[in-house]
Amino acid sequence: MIRAKKRFGQHFLIDRAVVRKIIEATPDYPKRIVEIGPGLGDLTEALLAKGNLTAIEIDAALAATLQKRFAAAIAAGELTLLCADALEAWENGLASEPYAIVANLPYYAATEIILRALRDPLCKSLIVMTQLEMAQKFCATRNANSLSLLVRSIGSAELLFEVSKEAFEPAPKVESAVIRIVKTQDRYDEGFSRFLKTAFKTPRKRLASVIQAPIETLEAIGIGKNARAHELSLEQFKNLYKGLKNG
Repeated sequence: MIRAKKRFGQHFLIDRAVVRKIIEATPDYPKRIVEIGPGLGDLTEALLAKGNLTAIEIDAALAATLQKRFAAAIAAGELTLLCADALEAWENGLASEPYAIVANLPYYAATEIILRALRDPLCKSLIVMTQLEMAQKFCATRNANSLSLLVRSIGSAELLFEVSKEAFEPAPKVESAVIRIVKTQDRYDEGFSRFLKTAFKTPRKRLASVIQAPIETLEAIGIGKNARAHELSLEQFKNLYKGLKNG
C-alpha cells in the first residue's frame, strides 16, 4: 500500500466525479498534455483518452507503480513517464511541441509551477487544481492582485469549480479549486511581472511611494497621487510600466 508523503505535499484525488469534470474541461488542442504529479494515476488514466500524455512524478515509489500500471500505454508510445522534479525538468523543456498542463498540483509548488508555465511559450493552457485561496488570487477580477493582473496580461483565468477536502486521501487542511488559464499570447514580460510584484508588496500604501514613481508620471496617465495598487486597471499598470521604463 502506498502512503502519501508529506514532503511531496501528496493528497491523492479519489473522487471520480471530480476527475470526470476535469476531463470534460480539458481542451482537445493541443494534442500533447503534461500532467505534473500524477500520484496514483486515476487522472492519468482518464487523460490518456485525450491525446499524447507526458506524466512527471517526483516520487520514485509512485513512478515505479505508474510504470507497472501503464506499461501498455508506455510501450505504445501513448504515455511518456518521467521520474523527476517538474521545475528542474523544465530547464530542458517539458515538451518539444505545444502542450496543455492538466494536473492536481502539489500545493507547496503550485504558484511556482503556474508562473513557470506562463513563461513557457509552448504551454498554451492550464487546467490545474490548487488550494482555493490561491485559485481565487489567480482568477480575481475585483480587488485584483499581481498574479491575476499578470495572467490577464497574456490571457484569461477562470475558477471552474471548488473541490471539497473529502475528494482526497488523505484529506488536506484546506479547500481546493480547479482553475483554467488560457494564454492568448506567448509574450511573457519578466520586467512587468517584477513591476506588479513590487507594486503589490505593500498594497495599503500609496503606489507612488511603493514604486518610487514621480507624481507627474502618475497624473499624466490618469492615476491620482494617492492611488493604491488595487485601484488600478491592467491598462493603467501597462501604461505606468511603459512610462517609467521609457522615462
